Amino acid sequence: MATLLFSLRNVPDDEADEIRALLDQHGVDWYETPASVFGISAGAIWLRDDSAAQEAKLLLDNYQAERFARQREQHQQSIAEGRGVTLAHAIREHPLQFLVYLIAIAVVLYFSIKPFFGLGQ
Repeated sequence: MATLLFSLRNVPDDEADEIRALLDQHGVDWYETPASVFGISAGAIWLRDDSAAQEAKLLLDNYQAERFARQREQHQQSIAEGRGVTLAHAIREHPLQFLVYLIAIAVVLYFSIKPFFGLGQ
């Protein structure tokens, strides 16, 4: 029976490619289901045989720990070099978008809290 190994929802292409290569490298029998046209269901990587699930999950856990460390190091390095994206940088890049979002948040908060203003009277 097939076993879901990894959902591909919001997974970058390079990570999905590395996972496919990792499974191939270790001889794990897998197949992939594509995402639906309208984005309702995500694509996924499945194992054909349940007996390989434990080994594949261990490989995947090790890979994800390694990728996390690698990505964190790259992020820290970009921040140290001044290339990192910060909130201030994002506001400077898109001030109008920031202002629109801020106004939208204020409107939603106002209408969410407004009914409670008259309760104390």
